[in-house]
Amino acid sequence: MAAPDCRPPRARKRTVVEWAAEMLCEEASYRKVYHRPLHDEPMPAIPVLAETMQRLRAVIFPGYFGHSDITPENMRFHIGANLDAINRLLTDQVRRGYCFFCELDRAGNCQDCEARAQKLAGDFLMRLPEIREMLAEDAQAAYEGDPASRSPGETIFCYPSLTALTHYRVAHELFLLGVDLIPRILTEMAHSATGIDIHPGATIGRRFFIDHGTGTVIGETCRIGDGVRLYQGVTLGAKSFPKDGEGKLVKGIARHPIVEDDVTIYSGATVLGRITIGKGSVVGGNVWVTSDVPPYSRIVQPHAGGAVIIDGGGI
Repeated sequence: MAAPDCRPPRARKRTVVEWAAEMLCEEASYRKVYHRPLHDEPMPAIPVLAETMQRLRAVIFPGYFGHSDITPENMRFHIGANLDAINRLLTDQVRRGYCFFCELDRAGNCQDCEARAQKLAGDFLMRLPEIREMLAEDAQAAYEGDPASRSPGETIFCYPSLTALTHYRVAHELFLLGVDLIPRILTEMAHSATGIDIHPGATIGRRFFIDHGTGTVIGETCRIGDGVRLYQGVTLGAKSFPKDGEGKLVKGIARHPIVEDDVTIYSGATVLGRITIGKGSVVGGNVWVTSDVPPYSRIVQPHAGGAVIIDGGGI
């Protein structure tokens, strides 16, 4: 057995691990990527938020998620137990979300943040009946809008759009209540799972359906009316990003489309800027729209050419 190397650390050659650790611990290296909350409060926890969403789905859609043996007789027990856990978990995560930004803009009394988190978690629970009602209408719209669906329950249990909308409608209510960070985490969790990217700040009306859904993007300041249907790959995005006198992006301005009631937008369409797609309009697939569309319009791309290509000729 070889004798241990008793030389001082500086007298022997550094290992690759030691060298990498030393370089990564240099302040110049970590300054822009290191986060330490003002009060050393832990970060919001993705596993805890995932559990919170699982419990919320069990409350909103009893029998579909969570315990499968729920009956009208024992429903109060199951829902009450889940709500008690949701209230506790959400209060803690909301407080952590505040602490994430505390060093930047509101360093202050931790007891105030705790009290605010408790109040907002309670206010959110009061909105759950409305969230359930809207999601029930979304499920019905998915069933009515998809000939492959055999029941609204199938859309609740199987469709990625209902998963994404459940996360969005929960996150949107938290966003409206002024909760920091948590709403964005919740919608990004759904984005990762479904490929549907909905910012929690977007406003989406009733009976909303995204068919297939993969690649759909809905920006922060979008306003979507009732009875709207989108297909996969639709982008409701910003056309440009204004900057201030210092060259920094101006935050919070309305920059995404307004989509009025009963609009259908087919796959691959790109709708950009603060424009309005009028009520009852249909936007065809792969269309690029950057100006207002009057109500009851039909927007399609030009017909493809009829050239015949043989053995690559003409390419």
